Amino acid sequence: MLVGQFRISRISTVDEAEKVVAFLLSGFSFDDTRYTPGELTHFRELPFRAVNNEIYFWYAEDEDGNVIGINCIAENEQKTGGFNWDYMVVHHDYRKVGVAALLMEQMYDFLGEVNARYLVTYTCDLPEYNRIRQLFESSGFTLVGRCPDYYYEGEDRLIYHRKLV
Repeated sequence: MLVGQFRISRISTVDEAEKVVAFLLSGFSFDDTRYTPGELTHFRELPFRAVNNEIYFWYAEDEDGNVIGINCIAENEQKTGGFNWDYMVVHHDYRKVGVAALLMEQMYDFLGEVNARYLVTYTCDLPEYNRIRQLFESSGFTLVGRCPDYYYEGEDRLIYHRKLV
């Protein structure tokens, strides 16, 4: 799907997955680059899981074919219509121009097609994550939990929930 100057696609090939991995590990994606070992594993593996249709992974490209944003979800292990929203990140130079909104639109369209019941997501409580917390709250998510010292000592995990139907 081409919208304005951005193209939104779902990962379907190894080449696309490799481009997304390079973006995730670049200096243009996350503000907080003190990644946990598990996050680094996710960044390297999740895009390839999408090639195998184990998860759903959208990416945005600019007019030159550069990855400028990603968004991924997976149905939870219960397989009863609940989904986990793992990562959404937009290139530093493309923030506040609608990339995140387009990625979310694709995600919500898909969730509607599969009759998803709810979406759970999470983030860190550090100031670097204020923007994503504001996005969750303005998008109808409710803070439902806190797991102290989840990422590192002094870094809590905040858990958000949004009922879809």
